[in-house]
Amino acid sequence: MHWPQRTHGCGELRADHAGTEVVLNAWVHRIRDLGGLFFVDLRDRTGIVQALFDPAVVKGLESLKNESCVAVSGKVSMREDNAQNKDMATGQIEVLAASLQVLGPSAPLPFPVSDEAQMKKVNEELRVKHRYLDLRRPSMLRRLQIRAAATSKIRRWLDDRGFLEIETPIFTRSTPEGARDYLVPYRLEPGKFYALPQSPQQYKQLLMAAGVERYYQIAKCFRDESQRADRQPEFTQLDLEMSFVTQEDILQLMEGLVRGVVNELIDEFGIEREPIEPFARLTYDDALRLYGSDKPDLRFGLPIFDFTEAVALSSFGVFQSAVEAGGVVRGVRYPGGGGLSRKEIGELEEAAKSGGARGLATIALESEHQHSENAVNLGRHWLRSSIAKFLTAEEADAIVTAAEAEPGDLICIAAAAESVVSASLGRVRLEVGRRAGLMDPRKLACAYVVDFPLVEWSEEEQRWDPSHHPFTMPKVEDLEFLESDPGRVRADCYDLVCNGVEWASGSIRIHRPDIQARIFSLIGIDEETQRERFGHMLDAFRFGAPPHGGMAPGLDRMVMFLTGDENIREVIAFPKLGGGLDPMMGAPAAVDEAQLKELGLALRAPAEEPGS
Repeated sequence: MHWPQRTHGCGELRADHAGTEVVLNAWVHRIRDLGGLFFVDLRDRTGIVQALFDPAVVKGLESLKNESCVAVSGKVSMREDNAQNKDMATGQIEVLAASLQVLGPSAPLPFPVSDEAQMKKVNEELRVKHRYLDLRRPSMLRRLQIRAAATSKIRRWLDDRGFLEIETPIFTRSTPEGARDYLVPYRLEPGKFYALPQSPQQYKQLLMAAGVERYYQIAKCFRDESQRADRQPEFTQLDLEMSFVTQEDILQLMEGLVRGVVNELIDEFGIEREPIEPFARLTYDDALRLYGSDKPDLRFGLPIFDFTEAVALSSFGVFQSAVEAGGVVRGVRYPGGGGLSRKEIGELEEAAKSGGARGLATIALESEHQHSENAVNLGRHWLRSSIAKFLTAEEADAIVTAAEAEPGDLICIAAAAESVVSASLGRVRLEVGRRAGLMDPRKLACAYVVDFPLVEWSEEEQRWDPSHHPFTMPKVEDLEFLESDPGRVRADCYDLVCNGVEWASGSIRIHRPDIQARIFSLIGIDEETQRERFGHMLDAFRFGAPPHGGMAPGLDRMVMFLTGDENIREVIAFPKLGGGLDPMMGAPAAVDEAQLKELGLALRAPAEEPGS
């Protein structure tokens, strides 16, 4: 097949090209028939330009369809002043078409590719099924361009600092890392399986033992877990590891990388985001105490405040009983929330209950000069609340002072065990931030959360589980408590969070076989299993392994933060839907009986539920 090949991209044409003969290879974005003249927007990856077709010159226009692939020849011409489109980069000019060749006619479209407003109403499954059409949209192409630029800048940034990009295997062995593995049958020995890696964790540590010192990889990872909007069965992360480093070295390097790359992308693509400012630092305990979450949203303030001591002897039974039981009494301020309706306050209470609280007490602070009939005067303050009658003037003053509240504000209070109060008020705080319009979409508020517990007790399994993974180094000063009081041991691990979302996890790794064996034993892996599953790691650590550590931010999430999408599938070229389904390829799918037989596998019907 022969066709005129492009001389320019559609989006490259400007007033300087007026009078130039051009050839465009593009798709038909939109057609407008205006009294016998056809105005056709042509689109390729560089942008959109308007072409003017005269049916007397160019034949076959009546059968031309949106999204047909075409070759158009013509001359660039300036538009009349009153016909110029200032919203288009090519809006000063148009192409006077002299010829048209349809390279690939389009069938009727399943959705209107050229209409962004209508596309918001299109079912996501239909979009993913026809992803090759969905990706033609300029907004989707922009996401791919931002992602490609991010990857390129990350590579250049790390290459300039002495890192080696090294690929690690996709076929590995199954090891516990917190989620289910995807298993691949081994044909040569039926009954044996590879696993797809949940992360390159062990390989990158072995590279440190090998003396590589600085490694990175744009790594594909696989986890068989429940699908949420921010989860995919296969995802991409920047994986890096360094030898002879402390936690501070890694935190500084990662902050430099993230701020450098993201701020460059914001500037280069004209993204409506504020540049990322220096990262905040919080300990795990402080994050829970102040924000009720180990991934706090710091786009706004409103930390949780404590007034437990001030109400320890309160005549309000809920406060008193919580304190007597060893709990706490804390609150969150809602700026300007004093005028909320009962229904709106009830919705805040539901947020608190979702965190485990039995209820939520509220106090509206009113002005001395303008207060409602239901307000109660307690010393210096006028309060409207069902609990005001139980408070003394001193207690009321302590609450208002701790909240830093002003007339017109609402104070939301929970009293219970500390873990319940943190979880409940953390949810209330986010709801307040959302309702009060404090979550600035232009802001990317990054923070490091450090000093996580090494292990957590699993009631279901009746054992200690790693908070992150079993290769995390305990803090040296806490090693003495590893067997006697494991819950007290902190880890040399850290999370990077952004706008209330965990973006990356990392840690200083264990590089001594004796400490690694103690951790394995703590989490219930006996010596025989240690040798079977992790003998290669323990052996490598015996041959002069260096201290090392690393981090792994998600590339998908980086792009999602930049584009402002709430669904991670929007920034992945070919994503999976819930349950890991791919409606475009029809995967997962059944395989031939012969393939199963060759692998030594046989299918059996799932066991019936009792009573079915």
